[in-house]
Amino acid sequence: MRIDGQCHCGTVTYEAEIEPEDVSICHCTDCQRLTGSAFRVTVSTPADQFRLTGKPPKRYEKRADNGARRLQFFCGDCGSPIYTTGEGKDAETVGIRWGSINQRSQLKPKHKIWCRSAVDWLSGIPNLPGRPGD
Repeated sequence: MRIDGQCHCGTVTYEAEIEPEDVSICHCTDCQRLTGSAFRVTVSTPADQFRLTGKPPKRYEKRADNGARRLQFFCGDCGSPIYTTGEGKDAETVGIRWGSINQRSQLKPKHKIWCRSAVDWLSGIPNLPGRPGD
């Protein structure tokens, strides 16, 4: 599936070819901190299927517990997370941040990881009162 996306302010843009089955939710504590939310949704794709089309993003390097470096890319103007990758063999894959994808309504998560870090209140969300706008 061909997708495109951007940061909130539209400065960083990209195009990619993805498999809709490669959408996942990560509940790890790093993703919670990096998003400021309960989890992160990511679409994985081979690096050669991802191409920046706008201004280059800024990079933040995070060292994982296993010692590997994870490279987090985000807009330097609005701060929106765009994608992640790694080094060596890990650089062969790009994890595109679901919220930056223009076609995100067509992409539903197919699996979850780091479930031991999932917050215990997620299952109660459907029961919360809500309204269509604010």
